[in-house]
Order: sequence, then C-alpha cells, then structure tokens
Amino acid sequence: MDYHVKDLALADAGKARIEWADQDMPVLESIRERFAVEKPLDGLRVSACLHVTTETANLMRTLAAGGADIVLCASNPLSTQDDVAAALVEHYGIRTYAIKGEDNDTYYSHIDAAIDHAPHITMDDGADVVGRIHADRPEALEGIIGGTEETTTGVIRLKAMTADGALKYPIISVNDAMTKHLFDNRYGTGQSTIDGVIRATNRLIAGRTVVISGYGWCGKGAAMRAKGLGADVVVCEIDPLVALEAVMDGFRVMPAVEAAKECDIWITVTGDINVIDTPMYDTMKDGAIICNSGHFNVEINIAHLRENAVSVREVRPLVEEFTLADGRKIYLLADGRLVNLSCAEGHPANVMDMSFANQALSAEYMVKNAASLEPGVYPVPADIDAGIAKLKLATMGVTIDTLTEQQTKYLASWQEGTV
Repeated sequence: MDYHVKDLALADAGKARIEWADQDMPVLESIRERFAVEKPLDGLRVSACLHVTTETANLMRTLAAGGADIVLCASNPLSTQDDVAAALVEHYGIRTYAIKGEDNDTYYSHIDAAIDHAPHITMDDGADVVGRIHADRPEALEGIIGGTEETTTGVIRLKAMTADGALKYPIISVNDAMTKHLFDNRYGTGQSTIDGVIRATNRLIAGRTVVISGYGWCGKGAAMRAKGLGADVVVCEIDPLVALEAVMDGFRVMPAVEAAKECDIWITVTGDINVIDTPMYDTMKDGAIICNSGHFNVEINIAHLRENAVSVREVRPLVEEFTLADGRKIYLLADGRLVNLSCAEGHPANVMDMSFANQALSAEYMVKNAASLEPGVYPVPADIDAGIAKLKLATMGVTIDTLTEQQTKYLASWQEGTV
C-alpha cells in the first residue's frame, strides 16, 4: 500500500487516541454500524483532504465501513497528528499522505496523490483538492460525481468558482449545516483556539486584552471562551450588524489599528487576507502575540514581519519572536497557520461527532442524488441536519417536547386570532 507518513512506529499510540476519541463520537459510530451493513459507498473511490486528527480517523473508518476506497491527505501543513496518520495506514488500511510540518512542495504532492486516486467523490476542508483539479488536473474531472466541503473558507472559494462558471461538479456545503457551524465553529473553534494559544505560550489569559478579528460563529466562540477565562475582549469587524451584535454581547468593538495599541493576544478568524497588516504593526504594542484560526495563513501579513524584523528567533516550539527596528517584539504562533490544530489537537471529538456525521451522510446523499444535481454548491438537506441533531440529543440522554394535534393545527391555520 502506498502512503507517506512520518513513522509507522507511532501507529499503536495513534490507534489508542483514535479509540479514545471514538468514545465521544456516538452519532458517527451509529452511522458506521449502519454503513457496515448497507455499504452505501461500495466500490466508490473517495479522495479526502482534511485535517488528519483522531476525529478525522473515525470519519475515515466510517467511510471505509460503507465500502469506500479512500485516500486521505492533509488540508494544512501543520495540522497532521503523525501518530494518527501512522495508525490509519498500519491499523486501518487507509492510504494516508500527511506529515506534520511538511513543506509546500510535499503538501501539494500529497494533494496530487489524492487526485491520482481518480476519485468519484472529493471531500475537502478548504477546497484545495477541488482547486487543484480545476486549475491543474482537469483530467480527474471525468470520473467525479460530486463532493463535500467542510469549512467556511472552502465554501467561499467554491461559491466564487460557481459565480465564475468554473465549478464542474456538485458539492455539498457541510460547513453550512446547522449542526456543523452552530456547534463546531462556535464551541469547537472557540475552545480549541484558546487551547492552542495556551499550549503554545503558557500565558495566563485572565487580565489580558484579547483581540478577535471576525465575529462570525468562529469569532463568537473564541470571544466567548476568552471572556470566560477573564480576558478583556475586543472585536474588530467590517459588518455593522455583526459589530452591533458584538457590542450587545458585551464586547468592545473598534478598528483594528486602534485595537493594535491594546492587544496582548490577537486571533484572526475571518477567512480573508492581510487582516493583520502594516498599519496594525505600526501601532502594535510591544510583546503582542498574534495568531490565526481562520484556515489559511494569509490572514496575517507575515512577509511584512520577515522583511522588517532586525532579528527572528524561535523562543518556544511554534512561537517566533520578531524584533523590530524600534525594539518592539511581536510573537507569531504556528507561522500564521491554524493555531488550534498546529499548537493543540483541534476540535474536541464530541463536537466533531456532528460535523463528521454530516460528512458521512452527505457523501451517501451525493451517491444517491448526484445524477440529478447540476454543478454548484448545495446545502446539507434539512432532514439530514435535523436527524443528526435528534441523534445527538439521544446520545446525551436529552428528550424534548412534541406538538399536540391541536397545537399543530393552530400553527397551520390563519382563522384564529386574538380572543
């Protein structure tokens, strides 16, 4: 079996951690049990470009149980857990191409290996496989019936492709499922981002000024968790409605240039480019720590730091110190890559249980419906989304009310009003 991982000797440790995560992923486990019987993906080749973590490993096990022939590569050069990659090869027979810290050439050679698999279904986290196929490997389009996309950044890219008439096959936006973005983005990103900052720096959050650029679901989660640990949280936004929401949620809101003067820790979660840029560096206080949890490392203008620093050194693993000409020091975490996956372990299994349940069921849906779908970006069907929520509640031992016949009739009528 072809593969490229750091060290197969890590496989047993990876297997133990995969099994630990699986204990907290009961929804995905129930899907895996059904897939093992029904084989909805039998004979289909899946090329997955995802963060290679314990939770992803359990998704791969589920797809394999459904009959899929899988190749997995990393969706970020720093997010791979090397013991998990080894375990996927050694214990689960899944061809995996992922090494933590791989250089850019290796990263794209791994994506090419996934494309060489001649997939029927692509599964992306950031749309790198889709982008590579359309830009450089169009021959791979012939056998593809559809795909899925995990994250906001990837969905943005896919919608841009659709608007340009470039996207050649249908893709389900797993990111936009309610059981994904309301929970994974908010609670998963929120907790794992702060976890990454703490693991990388060992700095106390209480009493610090934490700046959050972007108050979408990921930003909301990071702001909530930082506030819970005692930080003074400042939000930077471009959308007036979202900025107003942040104010109403109890956070200070100000332009990024002003926030830079106060920032102790800065987290970007926007999906856009150069969110921290030259004007912010010019006013940034000495000792500021900057990092990104918004997928690609373009959110921070790292080139400016490298060009203007008089010295650069690594003071802790994945913590670079940039000393500027005026003596100020700025600290960059994880080369601007996803701090929650580079410096920590990514989202906890309990929340990824829902996200990856969406992935598995969306792949099954695509197999059944691809022939009737035109190229474009599609939402996760509402019944799948609601079904995952019901399953999750059941695994948590939570029951809810149901409408009576009278209540159902009342909500569907217009004849009754004020009495």
